[in-house]
Amino acid sequence: MSDLYERLLKKEAKLAVIGLGYVGLPIALAFARRLKVVGFDINAKRVEMMRRGEDPSNELAPEEFKGRDIHFTAELDDLRDVEFYIVAVPTPIDQQNIPDLTPLLGATRTVGQVLKRNDHVVFESTVYPGCTEEDCVPLLESLSGLTYVKDFKVGYSPERINPGDKEHTLESIVKVTSGCDAESAELIARVYELVVKAGVHRASSIKVAEAAKIIENTQRDVNIALTNELSIIFNRMGINTYDVLEAAGTKWNFLRFQPGLVGGHCIGVDPYYLVYKAKELGYHAQIIDSGRFVNDSMGGYVAKQTVKKIIATGKNVSDARVLVMGATFKENVTDIRNSKVADVVRELKSFSVHVDVTDPHADPVEVEHEYGYTLVKEAKGPYDAIIVAVNHADYIGRDEAWFKQMLTDKGILVDLKGIYRKRVNGLAYWSL
Repeated sequence: MSDLYERLLKKEAKLAVIGLGYVGLPIALAFARRLKVVGFDINAKRVEMMRRGEDPSNELAPEEFKGRDIHFTAELDDLRDVEFYIVAVPTPIDQQNIPDLTPLLGATRTVGQVLKRNDHVVFESTVYPGCTEEDCVPLLESLSGLTYVKDFKVGYSPERINPGDKEHTLESIVKVTSGCDAESAELIARVYELVVKAGVHRASSIKVAEAAKIIENTQRDVNIALTNELSIIFNRMGINTYDVLEAAGTKWNFLRFQPGLVGGHCIGVDPYYLVYKAKELGYHAQIIDSGRFVNDSMGGYVAKQTVKKIIATGKNVSDARVLVMGATFKENVTDIRNSKVADVVRELKSFSVHVDVTDPHADPVEVEHEYGYTLVKEAKGPYDAIIVAVNHADYIGRDEAWFKQMLTDKGILVDLKGIYRKRVNGLAYWSL
């Protein structure tokens, strides 16, 4: 164990990161401060960008690439002399909300083709407990002809990087690590301690580490679903949810969750992995499933409430114009993956409403490709309703006068995150 650790430190052995997205690239660059690193991605265009010091995910500045001992590549042969692998590829769901392990198994095949005796493979992709040893390890064994534990070691260390968050970074978040035996568990923990200043938590097994990750986002999802359901109830009572949360939040042990659209590639995805595994084990995960249903329904709910309010003004819906501000899955990021704003747009269009969507961060080409609608460069009112769907910093400074000149006389401001509720008085206003 210590031999590989020492050789990594002396740059006599290499570490590789497989998959250089918003998770893999920061990990690769962090290790490249101390070790000799190979950054591998199957997308040659992305590799070329990174060689030029550009982050395809627009998360890292060019200076983050400077002075790093890293070789970016899409060539399998560049991995043949690597001894420590970190797999950090996406684990999405399909249209039926079933786990799609295609990227993970593809990356595992890549490693399996170059795996050698005494190599270590650490998986970071979020999976259901058991996936690493039940799905990935057999593939490594069959492709390499080697025996798990005896010939090569495997570990699991779940990613905890939060896109767009400059405070909670790889270095500042405690890292959970695990290995297939005591020796590999200790080596893997010590390797991560080289870059994680916050320290490492050594989980008792790979399955425990997998489970720890999957419940982080499941817990958040269920709590947000409860808040969303409360929002629906409070709306029928004619009271503002954010006023209620503000009052309840004065108690020291009240959990501070807010209603909203739950998208992205973590909270909106991970619980389905646990539901899938539970079903395989003969258990129906009722609370988790119900939470997913509530949160997945919120886009349609927001659109229907907006349409109802437009109809109440006497406007013909098919003549109505609505501006949706924000297209990314959360504030101040460029990431549009699994953005539930698309559900709002789709539902509005099903009522024949004319919809304009703006976003200062989203790539118009990506939005068009992923969701089939175009972003407008400049919003041109008047609109019958404006839905502020994402609380980008660019939007927070907008005042009542700006919304008034963009809305018709009976126009409605729909403020999903409640950011304007104490700042507008002369407008028809609604929030979750």
